Amino acid sequence: MFAQMTYHSAYEIKQAIDFFNYNKAHTNRPFVTLTEAEIKGSPFFHEEFTEGSVFTTSKTQFVSVPLRYNIFNDQIEFRSTDGQAYEIGVPEVIEKVEFGEYQMEYLPYLSSKKLKRGFFNILEKGRASLYSKQRVIFEEAKNPGAYQDAQPARFVSRPDEYYIKVGMEAAKPVYKSKDLAEVFPDHQKEIIAFIKKNKLRHNNPDNLKELVQFYNSL
Repeated sequence: MFAQMTYHSAYEIKQAIDFFNYNKAHTNRPFVTLTEAEIKGSPFFHEEFTEGSVFTTSKTQFVSVPLRYNIFNDQIEFRSTDGQAYEIGVPEVIEKVEFGEYQMEYLPYLSSKKLKRGFFNILEKGRASLYSKQRVIFEEAKNPGAYQDAQPARFVSRPDEYYIKVGMEAAKPVYKSKDLAEVFPDHQKEIIAFIKKNKLRHNNPDNLKELVQFYNSL
């Protein structure tokens, strides 16, 4: 089999094997999923695996790795050379993941005033960076009622949330317009004036990109 492979194909397989071994060195947990035949919807960004690259905090890069993002579990999953699916067991060693048109970073962020870590889509990079976080919730099956039919268990998509990270600080959520000024403590007056002048909305990703780019220009 190897005699018939191109150099590029053999290199891709070696990369996938190296990445699999790298992951196994940190954890031996098997892939676990909530998906069952009777559950509607999907916990994944895309069901199919897409070839991508993984960059670690130790500056190692793994290329041509089949990847997909489990939104519900907030985990990057990869497919090994034997076709099995695994989650990256210790995401703390991941700096960035690229697959398809998407780039994701594993970041500390604030949620309900608690510090957490998770994967975010990169929308704008700089001294201040803008990220989006996809959301999927799991709804239990519902029994039939007086005015409704029975409903199966399902995964349901929710609107993306937006976060802004300044310097080395944890990423902060933008739930309302007031949050925008609080994210930039060193230029609040300029930020507030820019928001009012341009009528920026806190839930519009293009508006948020414009604001972050303005801050980075100060």
